[in-house]
Amino acid sequence: MSRVWDMPVEDDSTRVRDVRVAAEEASARAGLPPNRTATAALVATELATNLLRHAEGGRVLINLVERAHDDGPRKAVQLVSLDHGPGIPDVAAAMRDGYTTTVAASLGAGLGTCRRIANDFDLHSAPGRGTVVMARIGHEPAVRNQGPPPPGPRAGGVNVPLGRAEQSGDAWARVRSGDRLTLLLADGLGHGEKAAEASTAAVEGLRGLAELPPAEILRSLGRALRPTRGAAVAVAQLDVRQGQLSFAGIGNVGGRLRTDGTWKPLLSHPGIVGAQAPASVPVQRVPWHADSLLVLHSDGLPSRWTPPDDDVLPGCDPAVAAAVVLRDAGSAARPVRDDTCVAVLTAGGVSRHGSGV
Repeated sequence: MSRVWDMPVEDDSTRVRDVRVAAEEASARAGLPPNRTATAALVATELATNLLRHAEGGRVLINLVERAHDDGPRKAVQLVSLDHGPGIPDVAAAMRDGYTTTVAASLGAGLGTCRRIANDFDLHSAPGRGTVVMARIGHEPAVRNQGPPPPGPRAGGVNVPLGRAEQSGDAWARVRSGDRLTLLLADGLGHGEKAAEASTAAVEGLRGLAELPPAEILRSLGRALRPTRGAAVAVAQLDVRQGQLSFAGIGNVGGRLRTDGTWKPLLSHPGIVGAQAPASVPVQRVPWHADSLLVLHSDGLPSRWTPPDDDVLPGCDPAVAAAVVLRDAGSAARPVRDDTCVAVLTAGGVSRHGSGV
């Protein structure tokens, strides 16, 4: 189970310190060396300061995620700032290395410097809707002037605990086997540690099931989750060679697929994986195109959330797209009443503000 940090940044400069301390704690849990811990703290400080100075507040989400490394996946610190502010009027200027309009509270790093020192960086900003900025800090130093990520599908996500708890009962994971990329989202029954145990069991179980189709994955996870209280689980598997996406889900989790600017719902079957799973699960199969965007989500999102009408999102880092969905789906009038996880699969490409994954 991974610790999750949901840090509000409002009208109090001490919140900047809180976000920095959270980034340092996350770095310790990820096992980052001191120099990369300092990098995470610097980026966290800049993101939090920007929220106070330019967006009248927002929040910083810190998740531990897996990032590819030469000797296998390693934990990385993913920082995502979200706001409903005015947006960035001149993104090109804001992205210049060292550029900053903040004053004494800022270290003067600027978003351009954050992009340079983070292993992965991307942002999405829209006038009147706000800005999402994402930075991932891994074990190794960032490569200066790193290019875009390699072509092909990418997956990412964000995870938010109910009531800013330390653990979320939701989780997401991805695995790949040959031409098949599988994305899973699990929502453990209830809240707290026991729910987190169930979703973690689903994530860990997926690692040995990458070669199976979605319905078989769900069946195998049913056995793995029997010692837990169970979970709602959605599995989406992309066959890159055939250009086909297969989806199967059990419980109150679902998905939306965007292709050619149109959103299509992907529906799950009633039940609980590990407790009350149906004998058979319908599998939806749909074409996958170069502009496709898949969103998997737990029931922490409002039941009638509206997918964003944004042609830029398919080119964003998947974690940025997930954060935009999370931000735009909720509001003060529709507060979150559950742990919330959003995972995104994109066809590839890169935002003009992004750096390699």
